[in-house]
Amino acid sequence: MDETLREWDKIIIGIDPGTNVMGYGILGIKNKKPHMIAMGVIELSKLSDRYLRLKRIYDRVVGLVEQYLPDEMAIEAPFFGKNVQSMLKLGRAQGVAMAAALSRDVTIVEYEPRKIKQAITGNGAASKEQVQELLKRILNIPQSSILPQLDATDALAAAMCHFYETSRPIKVSGGAKTWKEFIAQNPKRVK
Repeated sequence: MDETLREWDKIIIGIDPGTNVMGYGILGIKNKKPHMIAMGVIELSKLSDRYLRLKRIYDRVVGLVEQYLPDEMAIEAPFFGKNVQSMLKLGRAQGVAMAAALSRDVTIVEYEPRKIKQAITGNGAASKEQVQELLKRILNIPQSSILPQLDATDALAAAMCHFYETSRPIKVSGGAKTWKEFIAQNPKRVK
C-alpha cells in the first residue's frame, strides 16, 4: 500500500463514462476537506473493436482502484438523449466500470449529470467549462494540471458531488424543537 494513501480519511473515485474517452478523478478527504489526488482520461478511440474498448475500461478501472484504494465510486449516470445507440454504448461503458469497482468491493453511487453540475456550480445546466473552472477554484488545482479533455474534470466533479452529498448533515423530520420535546420523545436516551 502506498504510504501517502493512509493520510486520507476517505478516498472517492469519480468516473465520467465514455466509449472514446473515459474520465477519472480521485478525491482525498482529510479533516472533512476535499483535495484532488489525481485526474486523467482513459483513451479508447484508438481501439477499433468495441469489446476491446470495454476490456480496456475494465482493466484500467481495476488498476485505478488497486492504485488509489478508493472507499467509494461516484459515477455519472447515462444521459438519456435521442440517440439510442449512443445510450447503449455509454451504458455498457458505465456497467463495465461499475463491474470493475464491484470486483474490488468498492461501493458505487450514481449521479445524474444535472445533479453533478448543480452541486459544483449551483446550476444544473452549467457548461462543462464552468464546472471545470469552479473545480479549479474550489480544489486549488493549478492550470498545469488541467487536461484538455473535459472528461477528467467531469469525473472529478462526480467525486466532488458525492463528497457534498455525503457530508451534509442528515435532516430529521419531526425532530424536537426544544430540549423538553427531545426528552419527551426520547425517554430511554435521557436519564
